[in-house]
Amino acid sequence: MLELITNQPEDTLRFGETMAAKLQAGDVICLSGDLGAGKTLLTQGIAAGMGTECSVTSPTFTIMQVYDDGRVPIYHFDLYRLDIRDELDNIGFEEYIGRDGVAIIEWADKFPAAMPKEYLWLEITIGKDSTERIIRITPAGERFIELCEELRVIADSCVRHSDVGL
Repeated sequence: MLELITNQPEDTLRFGETMAAKLQAGDVICLSGDLGAGKTLLTQGIAAGMGTECSVTSPTFTIMQVYDDGRVPIYHFDLYRLDIRDELDNIGFEEYIGRDGVAIIEWADKFPAAMPKEYLWLEITIGKDSTERIIRITPAGERFIELCEELRVIADSCVRHSDVGL
């Protein structure tokens, strides 16, 4: 696990942009955290870093938004309004996971059993003041263990971090 601390919203956005350079088609990014913790802001950074010029907002009411104007498509899910696992089937969730784009799933913790075997899990919590964010990154699967190591190296350029141990 890797723990990062951002001090301002711009740092969280910049970390997402930096992270985007390491992402590839088929990657799954699971996001969890309280309302207002920064899940969508991090997603905006990832989208910008992947070349998306669309306005990225939380797809709370549409459940899923596709951004296909960047390097690879981004499938941005927000599971906040879903209550039962069957609703994932209704939106074709599995059709987008691990395919030709990057899947970013906000509120992934609502349905952890529905997530694929391999992913990068980012838990975002509010720190000691209103602008500080603590981002705990947990990899599942060899690809994401390697990605976490790469993020450990590049994190120095945009945030403080500590090694919690993989």
